[in-house]
Amino acid sequence: MTDIYWDEAFCSEGANCFRFGLDDQGRAYIGSTTDTTTHVSDSMEALRALISAVKSGAADHLL
Repeated sequence: MTDIYWDEAFCSEGANCFRFGLDDQGRAYIGSTTDTTTHVSDSMEALRALISAVKSGAADHLL
């Protein structure tokens, strides 16, 4: 089992909390604080691309 080193949770209004983590292999993780056993994992490059896309408005239609 891979050890994931989680950052402090990021919480928005309404206590919707997510956390970001890294493992010792350099893979990135995104998880919810309500279900600590489930998470999404990909490369750091993929996480950077996701964050950039969200910041540029690619997910605004979901709001």
